[in-house]
Amino acid sequence: MNKIFNYIVAGVVGCAMFAGCSDDALETAPTDSMSSSGISDNAGTAIVALNGMYRSMYNSWSPQGNTHQSFGINSYVLMADLMGEDMIQAAMGSGWFWYDCLYQVKDRYASTAWRPYDMWNCFYTWINGANEILAGDGSMQGTTELVNNVLGQAYAIRAFSYFMLAQNFARTYKGHESEPCCPIYTEPSNPDTKGKPRATVQEVYDQILSDINRSIELLGQGSRRTHISHIDQSVAYGWLARIALTMEEWNTAFDAAVAAIETSGCQIQPVDAFAGLNDVSAENVMWGASIRSDQSTMYASFFSHMDYDLGAYAATAPKQISKDLYALMSASDSRRSWWNMEHPANTDDSGYTQEKFKSSNTQTWEGDYIWMRVEEMHLIAAEAACRLGNEDAAHTYLRNLMGKRDLTYPIDSLTGTELGATTSDRTGSLLEAIIDQRRIELWGEYGRVWDIRRLKQGFVRTTDMGWPTDALLTGRPTTNPENYMWVMTIPQTEFDGNASLNPATDQNPLSDE
Repeated sequence: MNKIFNYIVAGVVGCAMFAGCSDDALETAPTDSMSSSGISDNAGTAIVALNGMYRSMYNSWSPQGNTHQSFGINSYVLMADLMGEDMIQAAMGSGWFWYDCLYQVKDRYASTAWRPYDMWNCFYTWINGANEILAGDGSMQGTTELVNNVLGQAYAIRAFSYFMLAQNFARTYKGHESEPCCPIYTEPSNPDTKGKPRATVQEVYDQILSDINRSIELLGQGSRRTHISHIDQSVAYGWLARIALTMEEWNTAFDAAVAAIETSGCQIQPVDAFAGLNDVSAENVMWGASIRSDQSTMYASFFSHMDYDLGAYAATAPKQISKDLYALMSASDSRRSWWNMEHPANTDDSGYTQEKFKSSNTQTWEGDYIWMRVEEMHLIAAEAACRLGNEDAAHTYLRNLMGKRDLTYPIDSLTGTELGATTSDRTGSLLEAIIDQRRIELWGEYGRVWDIRRLKQGFVRTTDMGWPTDALLTGRPTTNPENYMWVMTIPQTEFDGNASLNPATDQNPLSDE
């Protein structure tokens, strides 16, 4: 367990390792300004540590050699999008994210400069930071409202972190409940903490549900959030909706999505009202990071990889929409403006280069990171209602979105829940239509491969879609929704420091099958 302690606990306040900000930004503290043992004592101290954790969610803090493709939440979303079929990386460029796109990171588990270590390190760091705060549940000093707010956020961060570990280091929930997932820690770690074995997928999801439901309860009794990066009750409901969708708990997914819509007060916006997706003050944003010019991480940032006009990595490895997905939008769909058919980075054989995400300041490459929009909640409600056989409600929530996107979209004629064996096998069902709109609306925002796995659909890449030949995954089992191709390997550092794990029996399969 010493290795775990070294890279997780050593930064307990490591989540609060950033210099203080002005009053309108996150107030954080440097590492040496508090001890980990004091974080759980007082809500005022704990909120500063929480702010540091949120700051790390958009900062590049991965080990040297990997920082340019490791900038918090958005880097993992981009990774998971590029592992699917809808977002194309048109060229290798400098190499960042290319190996995610090609599924060539699993065998690099012994390195601390690649994705297995990066993700494991990241989420367990946040888990231990949350555990340090949650050690004060029942004893933390402060007003009842502030204590509930702080604890509620910490429970949500822990739930989110275990959910991300489960989605990336195990197969999807349904049908794989008894398979190994990841170790569960609910108390702060120290150098003497003994490492735990892998819990089952079911046990991890039980912990996730316990945490997110406790978060919703506490945040409903807590003080109002003071910053958009803080998780409030509406965001916790949003996470419950995402979790329940993955678990195929349709009633919970529907109820949570509706609660997220109602408690957030956010409204679906027309495309031109949130152009560039770089401003968390937009009226459809539930959760995100407000990033100032002095907090921009420049090259190691989402916009450097996405915004072609910055002349950074995006210019050498353009991110494009597949022609197949673009074709699912009619000429009257306002979202077509998110991709440019005439962009100079396009070729006759490529997809269409994105202009959905644009930096708000080309001098500093800054822009806010949007982590949850209310539009997603309407799509979750629509999907869950459809799965439950309530097509009227599914039509209503789908219409809520499409009324701001494409008034010609034929919602009322759609019915049924059939999905093809792969995403290229079209059925024309209502459920497929909802998933189509999810693919379009959340392109670059959610992580396509996580949906592919939970939907148990295979996928294909073709040159006709705009994929470069080098990225077609020829010979890989992309049409088999149960394969291990996408399941991340556990980093060697975990086996080195955790005597409860045996690399011969606990490592995820290196092979695809």
